[in-house]
Amino acid sequence: MAAAMAPRAAQPEQRGPLLPGLLLVAAALSRPAAPCPFQCYCFGGPKLLLRCASGAELRQPPRDVPPDARNLTIVGANLTVLRAAAFAGGDADPGEAAAAAAGGVRLPLLSALRLTHNNIEVVEDGAFDGLPSLTALDLSHNPLRALGGGAFRGLPALRSLQLNHALARGGPTLLAALDTALAPLDELRLLGLAGNALSRLPPAALRRPRLEQLDARLNALAGLGPDELRALERDGGLPAPRLLLADNPLRCGCAARPLLAWLRNATERVPDARRLRCASPRALQDRPFLDLDEARLRCAHGDAEGRGDEVELAGPELEASYVFFGLVLALIGLIFLMVLYLNRRGIQRWMRNLREACRDQMEGYHYRYEQDADPRRAPAPAAPAGSRATSPGSGL
Repeated sequence: MAAAMAPRAAQPEQRGPLLPGLLLVAAALSRPAAPCPFQCYCFGGPKLLLRCASGAELRQPPRDVPPDARNLTIVGANLTVLRAAAFAGGDADPGEAAAAAAGGVRLPLLSALRLTHNNIEVVEDGAFDGLPSLTALDLSHNPLRALGGGAFRGLPALRSLQLNHALARGGPTLLAALDTALAPLDELRLLGLAGNALSRLPPAALRRPRLEQLDARLNALAGLGPDELRALERDGGLPAPRLLLADNPLRCGCAARPLLAWLRNATERVPDARRLRCASPRALQDRPFLDLDEARLRCAHGDAEGRGDEVELAGPELEASYVFFGLVLALIGLIFLMVLYLNRRGIQRWMRNLREACRDQMEGYHYRYEQDADPRRAPAPAAPAGSRATSPGSGL
């Protein structure tokens, strides 16, 4: 009986250590979530999403973003300047910035950062320090004037960078800084440079080894040179990037031959190739770029770069148009001659009637001229005033 009671007495001793563990799990599950930053909206789910859209009231990135945030969107603010470690306390005071830099990572899980329409003009070196997991950054629709050469140095995992409609006001200095800033982004896959009035593509953008797509639409590109086309090729089995070029003012001169040949050999790499149009010269304006004859592209006055005002055009389309115009003129002349032949009798009758009418008119003029020239039909001269009339029998 004592042996039977022994196991029962031991059972409470086995269940006792489970109670503290259950209490720890319950405490962990009931722990309150990090508060949402002021002027922001937090959305729960598998990945914490924050959206901050407060107009001009938000002048710096929020400092109290939860450390487990995965997506952060700030739209319509007035950030103006992104200082070093702006999302790790760098926009506070120098003491807090130094503490943030010394403390290391502040938002270790943030993977997507969208900062569109925030009036950002300056991005300093290290502006995104403290975001080691960031893979997507969108700075589109900001009037950037200055970009630090090390602006993206703390983003080793960045795969998508959008700078659409953000570089038009910066000029050549900003483009040079962008070329330097892109150099460390070896994992970059997508790069958006649309709507920036670029006359050339940044060389560093073309040399990114893992780049998959470059959006260069709505710029001022007159074409791509041989060096740029070679930079788009990849060695070692890496896939070549896709290139979007629509809505650029392409110049269809002799300098366009390399681009035309490259497009015809790699049409799948330019999804909008059928939308490319010539902007100059005037004779080829709005002509589909792929429909040009490479052998017929000529430069005026020996201009090897195709920058002359006019380009000599002798393509088959132009020759065919001249031939067609000549045939139309010949047909019109033939119809005119046929009408004259079919109405020859009527034309002869009309000419005869016209000749008789002219002859009758001339005879009438001649008759009146003879009547006016006959002296016998001239009127008698009138008697002078004050003279008296005398009769023959008056004797005077």
